[in-house]
Amino acid sequence: MAIREGVNETILTELILQGIRDCQDLQIVTFLLLLVIYILTMTGNILIIVLVVLNGKLHSPMYFFLANLSCVETFYTSTILPKILISLLTGDLSISIPGCIAQFYFFTSLVVTECGLLAMMSYDRYIAICKPLYYANLMNDRLCFLMAAGSWINGFLAMSVMMYLMTRLTFCGPNEIEHFFCDFIPVARVSCSDTRKFELMGFIFSTIFTLFPFLLTLTSYTLIIISILRIQSTIGRQKAFSTCSSHLVVVTIYFGTLIIVYSNHSQDIDKFLSLSYTVLSPLLNPLIYSLRTREVRGALKSAITVHISLTKRCAQEVE
Repeated sequence: MAIREGVNETILTELILQGIRDCQDLQIVTFLLLLVIYILTMTGNILIIVLVVLNGKLHSPMYFFLANLSCVETFYTSTILPKILISLLTGDLSISIPGCIAQFYFFTSLVVTECGLLAMMSYDRYIAICKPLYYANLMNDRLCFLMAAGSWINGFLAMSVMMYLMTRLTFCGPNEIEHFFCDFIPVARVSCSDTRKFELMGFIFSTIFTLFPFLLTLTSYTLIIISILRIQSTIGRQKAFSTCSSHLVVVTIYFGTLIIVYSNHSQDIDKFLSLSYTVLSPLLNPLIYSLRTREVRGALKSAITVHISLTKRCAQEVE
């Protein structure tokens, strides 16, 4: 800690992630569990990215957005879990103020980006099901690129404002954050500065970049469900629903927990639900898409077949 000159006030240079301390009674078990989750999450999301890039059958708007979503969740998980794992391994629960600000910036930027991508994916499903004759013209490569790029740019530009406001905050005690990472509300609670501007901008940005994508997603799926119910054939309804069921599951889990967390004021519930969309959601999403999407399963089987074939050929050449 440092002392501000001329003022009898202690200025903190680091904060303590108190939420991790709650896991230390089962330190080894928690560390191993989170390590396995991290490895599986990274493997699953990177595998989806590789499959989409290499397999020509997956070169469509839906899988283009899915690859972007997997990119977000790869970075997303790496913003949170490595620090928790290091803290569990070493027992050092501290995080520097610059480190906390950086973690907050990348985490919130990726949250906003993911909200935008999920909304774009729901719009893509709406066009595919409700306006199939216009799908190829409406969802062209240029529009898909602009939609994905807009989601990324919006996330990182908007949260740069929040990062700037966070750098203006002063932390002079207490230095314990009741969370696993530097999230918006826990950080504001421990600041000894006037956080009204910080909290106001947080509310405005969360409304614009979280609520609006959620409403767009809700509207898209309302129209999709209405369109599906109008299909007379049972097989036709099942086929139409299967094209969006995976994304609907992901959207429900992600937006549901996100809205509960940021509308709830219980620290214990916040910490529990935060694990859902920061740890479990990035782990489950590749499983949901790979298990429920026939094209992804087919691409994975093809990749495994090619790998086995190449392995056998290399073994024969060595012999």
